[in-house]
Amino acid sequence: METKDIIKKLEDFRSDIVDLANKLDISNKSSKLNELDNIVSNPSFWSSEDTKSILEEQKNLRGIISKFNNLNDSVKTLSEMIELELSDSDLDDIINEVNSLEKSFDELKLNTFLNGEFDSSNAFVEIHSGAGGTESNDWANMLLRMYTRFFEKNDYKYEIISKNDGEEVGIKGVVLRVFGYYPFGYLKGETGVHRLVRISPFDSNSRRHTSFASVLVTPEIDKNLDVEIKESDLKIDVYRSSGAGGQGVNTTDSAVRITHLPTGIVTSCQIERSQIKNKERALNMLKNKLFIMNQNAFNNKVKELKGDVMDVNFGSAIRSYVMCPYTLVKDSRSNYETSNVEKVLDGDIKEFLESYLRM
Repeated sequence: METKDIIKKLEDFRSDIVDLANKLDISNKSSKLNELDNIVSNPSFWSSEDTKSILEEQKNLRGIISKFNNLNDSVKTLSEMIELELSDSDLDDIINEVNSLEKSFDELKLNTFLNGEFDSSNAFVEIHSGAGGTESNDWANMLLRMYTRFFEKNDYKYEIISKNDGEEVGIKGVVLRVFGYYPFGYLKGETGVHRLVRISPFDSNSRRHTSFASVLVTPEIDKNLDVEIKESDLKIDVYRSSGAGGQGVNTTDSAVRITHLPTGIVTSCQIERSQIKNKERALNMLKNKLFIMNQNAFNNKVKELKGDVMDVNFGSAIRSYVMCPYTLVKDSRSNYETSNVEKVLDGDIKEFLESYLRM
């Protein structure tokens, strides 16, 4: 790369910086961050109910603004350096910096796609096994591991709200609450049917099986929802929380499952030891879903959802994970694919999430 090419590239970067500042709404984000900093500095803040959500929003805003400012400063510094009389070694260093800046621009541009109303919200991730018993239950459990490994590797926190174990292996369903950096924005593309093709470990004849599981990602809406729920529309069941055993397992019927009869939507919670608290959290999740269903702009998959049932069958998968007769994971929407199935199932799904955002 010659000096004139570097100068042209830096001019493009300066133009891109202005465009990014507008698309990311850096000015309003900076004002909001200052507002949150003032709130957090108030001693009474730490006794409020909104402490966790405010700190999370503060952290997210500071992260985006910091990345933008660092990028802007780097472009300014390189622009000033290129005007000096430089040695070949200095030019090589600048070329390396320019190449690094291109990658930083691409990463920051992803944030311009995270501009939905709920993209910065915490997310509820639901996984439900399809028809097929043991096979599908095991596949749902593999998806649970894939997502939790992704969360652990990418600084997301999560808690299991409710879990329904399979009779022999795996899970019939699970609900996780995820918080961190724009959780719903990054994960919303995972909603849909996930298909697995493999030689079944449960088949004595080692035949190839196809299994399905559905994933639903919805935002946790952190505001007072104007959603009317009639008590007569609710079917409330209490049951004993499931777990791996030991002192941490509840020995009372504290878990709560709420069915909204008019829509068939089901929410459940077993994370608290108190039945009253579990009911409150399950009711809040129900309000979230009902609120979302009434939003005209929300994803049609959620609007068409009837309870926890999705159309889990051939031809409906958003992503296929093939382990036999060849190895391939392919997203049917973005067409992004990789042959490293094991790596994907170990939580390496960031490229899939970002390819969906770039669509």
